Amino acid sequence: MKLYNTLSRAAEELQPADGNSVRIYVCGVTVYDSSHIGHARTIIVFDVLRRYLMSKGYGVKFVQNFTDVDDKIINRANKEGKSAEEISKTYIDAYFHDFAGLNVLKADLSPKATEHIDDMIRLIQGLMEKGHAYLALNGVYFRVRSFAGYGKLSRKPVDELEAGARIEVDQAKEDPMDFALWKFYSDSPAWDSPWGKGRPGWHIECSAMALKYLGDTFEIHGGGHDLVFPHHENEIAQSESFTGKQYARLWMHSGMVTINSQKMSKSLGNIVSIDKALEAWGMNALRLYCLSVHYAKPLDYTDELLTESAQRWRQIETCAYELRAAAGEGGDVGAVRKLAGESEGAFGAAMDGDMNTSLALTEFLKFVTKMNQLAASDKLTGEMAGAALPVFEKIMGILGLATVGTTAQERKEIEEMVATRNSLRAEKKFKEADDVRKRLLEEHSVELMDHRGSRTVWKKVERPER
Repeated sequence: MKLYNTLSRAAEELQPADGNSVRIYVCGVTVYDSSHIGHARTIIVFDVLRRYLMSKGYGVKFVQNFTDVDDKIINRANKEGKSAEEISKTYIDAYFHDFAGLNVLKADLSPKATEHIDDMIRLIQGLMEKGHAYLALNGVYFRVRSFAGYGKLSRKPVDELEAGARIEVDQAKEDPMDFALWKFYSDSPAWDSPWGKGRPGWHIECSAMALKYLGDTFEIHGGGHDLVFPHHENEIAQSESFTGKQYARLWMHSGMVTINSQKMSKSLGNIVSIDKALEAWGMNALRLYCLSVHYAKPLDYTDELLTESAQRWRQIETCAYELRAAAGEGGDVGAVRKLAGESEGAFGAAMDGDMNTSLALTEFLKFVTKMNQLAASDKLTGEMAGAALPVFEKIMGILGLATVGTTAQERKEIEEMVATRNSLRAEKKFKEADDVRKRLLEEHSVELMDHRGSRTVWKKVERPER
């Protein structure tokens, strides 16, 4: 599998250190507010990467942190008369609820910054001992010019960085470009350190957690494109200065989400929270939307694109129920088996080529369309469906798509109503049969697909509130 490495500006072969284990660190959210559709896009991209690697037989260790100490959290806490811990807990709980709603696999580890203060202090001490950090009036700072490779990720010239750093000059720093590892504060939350009471800088948090759980060098570090500079640039500088080794082999960044071609911002009032997006479109349409263009490209959140994704899901959803309900033997099983193999190969080739989910989806939908055509023309037998289902279910799993679940009791009720409707149709009581169809949709979100021989396939549909 090849992935585009922001560090080298080239697509590189993924080469795990031990041949079969991939370690991934993804920068998580700062928990002071609800997660939004931009967060969703990044997390879904890395969820699909993780699922695909697992489908290829790799062992994956996936770490995604929470930044639960930050000025934004403290400001929110002060505004609401709560503690910073209460605010962060509220939004961490909301995060897990939102991303469960998006069918995102839980990270293997979800470390919180506040649980790793001692690890950060040890890292800062090591940097000071090596001459890469120094004590100043307002805290401890990293000496940017002590790290020869500074700027290699963002490709920003040092003079450009210096000019930007001078916008907010801190006279206590040796150099305008130096960044804070530890800032002195007396107000809560604050922790004791060898240099004085205070709080860690944002960048040191991720370095401490990544190094602790994934080792000095790991395979993939990811996040949104907005983190390339300064966050990831500073992570590289402090981590490699501390260990003397390469930090992450491959840096993978997802493109930003805009809203009707505008940047998301509170001032514009156009931030779309995940819970609102789920209410409007449902999990599957949102996942398909987030995967509809190459992960590194920007993505615009528009009704047109979401409607297209919802329509794609309806095709896939129909195929799922038709394949699972198909009956009988015979048919052109060999042709279906050949088509399934070719579709799986084309899907895998697209994913191996820098995780081109747009092309992978196109290949999957070709397969889905063909299966739906066979079902609609009453040519799909159970034996043919059996040849198609393993590939269909595998790709569904990789994309994180899933049909709506039903309980055993609900299935019993649905099937009884379907049987009643078929009896009414046989008796030519079509109005009464239509009434049952309407009740199935209203009470159970079930749609019906009629086939020859009075055979009816039902599907429980995802029905967002838009």
